[in-house]
Amino acid sequence: MTFSGFQKLTLLDFPGTVACTLFTKGCNFRCPFCHNASLVNLTDTPAYSEEEILAFLKKRQGILEGVCITGGEPLLHSELPAFIAKVKALGYKVKLDTNGSFPNRLIALVEEGLVDYVAMDVKNSFEKYPLTAGCETLNLQPIEQSIDFLLTKKVAFEFRTTVTAQTHTEEDILKIAERIKGADKYFIQNFVDSGDILEGNLSSVPQGKIEKMAKLAQNIVPNTKIR
Repeated sequence: MTFSGFQKLTLLDFPGTVACTLFTKGCNFRCPFCHNASLVNLTDTPAYSEEEILAFLKKRQGILEGVCITGGEPLLHSELPAFIAKVKALGYKVKLDTNGSFPNRLIALVEEGLVDYVAMDVKNSFEKYPLTAGCETLNLQPIEQSIDFLLTKKVAFEFRTTVTAQTHTEEDILKIAERIKGADKYFIQNFVDSGDILEGNLSSVPQGKIEKMAKLAQNIVPNTKIR
């Protein structure tokens, strides 16, 4: 397995854990606000081999505690479980970021004890999901299945939504909160233009509005925070 991005140290990506972050290439969504456009569009990006990553992790045993795997969409890659098993064998905890469109693969990883924490993006209210994910014919059933599975709390998890002024309203956030009711953590993240996004003409949500979004969600998911 190869990776297209490698951050050797993060204190933010894996809650309470000193970790590194690996970025997989390719995604089945085309969210206009995606800040990793080069990974999604399969343009030229660096390549880090599995051997390089494992060698690094062996050297950092006792210093790093965890590995975050993000993308792109990591669950696109059939080699992922075997790679994670090697990471776990080195004593690391694993956090997986996913868009929730591959519930069976997600469930298998959890049931096999290969992931310790899952962060799932909930893109928008379900009526606006296809538009927000950039997929006109998106099947929402897998998204529903992933949400329902995480709500069984068989693994530590969080839901999160990246919001833009053009794609999200207070009503959308309220509908998301209602759908994920029972979740322990929900994060609302304001859009930031990384310079590597899929579409232009997007802007962040004004501070007052995002605070209102969070307050509405807190009525349903009390531990809702702005990240």
